[in-house]
Amino acid sequence: MQWPKPHRYSLHLLLFVLTLVTTTIAGAEWRFGKLFFWGPEGFSGTGTFTWAELAAGLYFSIPFLGVLTVHEFGHYFTAKHYRTDVTLPYYIPLWFGITSTIGTMGAFIRIRSRIFSRQQFYDIGIAGPLAGFVVAIPLLFYGFTHLPEPEFIFTIHPEYRQFGLDYAQHVYQGEGNFSLGKNLLFVLFERYVADPALVPNAYEVIHYPLLFAGYLALFFTALNLLPIGQLDGGHVLYGLIGYKRFNQLSPIFFSLFIVYAGLGVISPHAEPLWADELLVVLAPFVFFAFRGILQDNRLGLMSALGMLLAQYSLAETFPELTAYIWVWPLYVLYLFFVLQPATPNFRYTLYLVSVVLGSQVLISFFFPEADGYTGWLLFGLLLSRLMGIFHPSCPNESPLTPGRKVLGIIAFVIFLLCFSPTPFVIG
Repeated sequence: MQWPKPHRYSLHLLLFVLTLVTTTIAGAEWRFGKLFFWGPEGFSGTGTFTWAELAAGLYFSIPFLGVLTVHEFGHYFTAKHYRTDVTLPYYIPLWFGITSTIGTMGAFIRIRSRIFSRQQFYDIGIAGPLAGFVVAIPLLFYGFTHLPEPEFIFTIHPEYRQFGLDYAQHVYQGEGNFSLGKNLLFVLFERYVADPALVPNAYEVIHYPLLFAGYLALFFTALNLLPIGQLDGGHVLYGLIGYKRFNQLSPIFFSLFIVYAGLGVISPHAEPLWADELLVVLAPFVFFAFRGILQDNRLGLMSALGMLLAQYSLAETFPELTAYIWVWPLYVLYLFFVLQPATPNFRYTLYLVSVVLGSQVLISFFFPEADGYTGWLLFGLLLSRLMGIFHPSCPNESPLTPGRKVLGIIAFVIFLLCFSPTPFVIG
């Protein structure tokens, strides 16, 4: 087994330390319900936290980074077992101080040598989620069996005290309330492990650092186990069924994922949500989408300008239709952009976009309350254009052993237990 030379540790260590700092600050922000530079009294250039409050953020950062680290080293040590040239994990810190984050965009390892067998792909892919899941379970068990008294929430929201423990009937009446979604495992812990009298309201779980860290661990486990492309779940399914069948199924799974994600964006029963400020993000997207579809910078720029100018003119002419004029064409463009890599040519892309869009409109027509999760649209974009929908082949396509096939089934059971269709809710 070859280990990295000492001088190679420095970047990995620096990124880990930075990520520990940013996740600790983010943990304090969620725990106390305020931002580092923006508290109840407004902006503060020196920060709104005491050292004790910042230290409390470790109750989030240590367990969360612990699960993330175990996950990545599951991949790392398995790759080393196969004498694969692999890097230590690169942690990605992310923190702004003026808006909520979890302090990181995760971590990844780089495999710098070729993988030669399905078994090798499979073992490296499945090791991370299994290792992380094994650590997440005791974390959740401890978190749910050591819940504070219900009055704890009054230390975060003193304004709730006037309503007593019946505060939920009074304080969630407006819009913009943030809560975590549900997954089967989290529900099982709430119902059968925790004391029902101590389980926090769904809108307040973010103030319980161990529960929040555990929930995010399950979320990222499920995210990685999606059976698409070169995600961990893609490696697992590829190992189970082989190159040809996997690359026939993966674009189908991806298309179904997009069908759910965009469900309700174009609906005969609801007006789209729109604000002109969204153009700050969406205008560059239009250019990149056209450039990607047309494979030409100049044509992409001209097409983007033409589309945006046409939409602006129509929105000014028909102001009562502004939301439709902006959202519907942008969403159709999005579908072309993300579904193009799943098809061999433009004609098949057109067919696939028609099927996906038609399915969404029909579901919305017959089931007006059906709604997807638009947050998945961003992940679909990353899958399509950065990570890839298909899986590479390898020289040795020999089938897996029966024991590995059983582990693969267990991995997809874990996916079902951890997956939340709507992981984060703003309502």
